[in-house]
This record gives sequence, structure tokens and C-alpha cells, in this order.
Amino acid sequence: MSTSAAAAVAQFQDPLTARVPTALGVFRILVGLMYAMHGTVKLFGFPSGSTVTFGVWPSWWAAVLEVVFGLLIAVGVLTRVAAFISSGVMAVAYFWKHFPDGFWPIDNGGETAALYSFIFLLLVFTGPGALALRR
Repeated sequence: MSTSAAAAVAQFQDPLTARVPTALGVFRILVGLMYAMHGTVKLFGFPSGSTVTFGVWPSWWAAVLEVVFGLLIAVGVLTRVAAFISSGVMAVAYFWKHFPDGFWPIDNGGETAALYSFIFLLLVFTGPGALALRR
């Protein structure tokens, strides 16, 4: 790569790199809120859907974890701990519910659980980014 091309690439990358913590914070907030919404559907039928019976294992308990840890992740409190546990919850959900129906997530309906598991694992390593109540 020529010197001028490298300079042009660096000039483009520097402003983006400076915004990584903010982008990560926005990403964390959106993921946390969407994860919490998975729990609110099961617990309260909000925004739409049917609720699970109180105390039923594992659906009701998973929903409670999704709401609590999703909100912790969204606001940026205990992000790494909440993300670590949530990653495990989603891995268990994948292997208990989806994996028996086939190996590939696209075939067994488990792509959401698999993606959440890896997204939360990423947040364990990156931390909350910007816009967190506690870093």
C-alpha cells in the first residue's frame, strides 16, 4: 500500500476508532433491552405474546434472568457479570431446546439463542463501553 493510500485509510479510521466506546455502549444498550424484552414477553405478555405459568422450570426462571440481566446490561451495571451469566443462559437454552432438533442453528430455530450467547460473551471481554452507569 502506498504512503498516500495508507494515510487516507488512517484518516478515515481515526475518527471511527475514537467512537468505538460510544458505539459499543449503544450496542450494549440495544442488546440489553432486546434481551429484557424476551423475558417481558414470557412474564407479562408484553409487548405481545403469551405468558408462561408462574414458577415453571425452566421457562419462567429463564424469563426472570432475561429481564434482570438484560436491564443490568442495558444500564451498564455489573455488565461483565450479567453478560457472562446471560451467555451461559443462552447456551443452555440452545443446547436444551434447539440442538435436539438438529446441529445447525439455522435448521433448528436456535440462531437467536446462539447469537445472544456469543454477543454476551463478547461483552464479557469488551466491558460496557461508554454510556454506562458504572464502568
